[in-house]
Amino acid sequence: MTRPHQPASAAVSAEALFGSEAADYARYRPGLPDDAIHLLAATQHGVPGPVLLDLGTGTGQVPRALLPVLRRLVHVDLVDVNQHMLETALTALEPACGSCSVTTFTGEAHTFTPSAPGRAPTLITSCRSFHWMARPEVLDMADRVAAPHAAVAIMGDGSLWIHEADWTAALRRLVQTYLGEERRAGTRGTYAGPSRSYEDDLADSAFNDVTEYRFPVARAWTSEDVVGYLRTTSFARPALFADRHTEFEAQALGLLRGHARGGVLQEDAEFTVLLARRPGGAA
Repeated sequence: MTRPHQPASAAVSAEALFGSEAADYARYRPGLPDDAIHLLAATQHGVPGPVLLDLGTGTGQVPRALLPVLRRLVHVDLVDVNQHMLETALTALEPACGSCSVTTFTGEAHTFTPSAPGRAPTLITSCRSFHWMARPEVLDMADRVAAPHAAVAIMGDGSLWIHEADWTAALRRLVQTYLGEERRAGTRGTYAGPSRSYEDDLADSAFNDVTEYRFPVARAWTSEDVVGYLRTTSFARPALFADRHTEFEAQALGLLRGHARGGVLQEDAEFTVLLARRPGGAA
C-alpha cells in the first residue's frame, strides 16, 4: 500500500543535475550485491516492525532489493529531490509491498521529517548518494528521527569515471574531449569529491560506532548498457553535450565495441558498506 506523494514545504528540484531520465536510471544503474542486502536485513534481526528510511532513493533500488529479504518491513520512507525518480520508485515497489506502507518525501535529505508518529526508522540507508548531501546535517536529522537501536548504512561503489580499466580510461578521455578535463557535475559545475571521508563524518555524529564491509563485485557490461548508464550520470548526462550528444553517443559506442571482448566490458568493482550505530545501540 502506498501513500500519496508528500512534498516538502520547499521541495528542491534535481532536474538540473539528473534531468527526468528516471527510466534510464532504473534500467541501467547496477543493483546492490546480494551480500550487502543480507547484511542490511541482518541489522533488523529482533527488531519488531522494522521501518526503512532510504535517503537519495533514486528509483528505489534499496527497498526493492530489501523487501523480498526483509519481509517484516512495515513502512518505507523514500526521500529524493527528484519527483520523477520517486514516481518511478513507487511504481516499481507497489507489486512487492504487500502490507508495507510507503511514503515519499520530495526534498533534501536533511530536511526530512516523518509523515506520522510511531514510524521512527530502524534502518537508514544512503546508496551512491551521500556525497551529494549536506552530510553532517543529514546525520543530525538521522539522530533526531531514528529509533534508539537504529542502524545507518552508507553504501557505494564509485562510478565508471573512477574505475581503472583500459576501456574506462578511453571512455573518460572521450568525455573530456567534449566537456573538458575536469569532471562535470551537471549544471553545478565540476565535481571535486568530498572534502573529508564518510568515516570522519560518522565519527563526529551520534552514529560513531562504525564497521566497514567490502564486497567484491564483477560486472559484465554491454557497450549499449554503458552508453545508457552514461545518460544517468552527472558527468555525462545528455544536456551537457547540447546538440552534440548524438555524435558523442555514436563515438562512445564505437569506442566501447572496440574494447569489448566477446561483446563484454568487464568491471571488477568493490561495494562498500559503512554500517554505523550509536554506541551501545545494537538491537
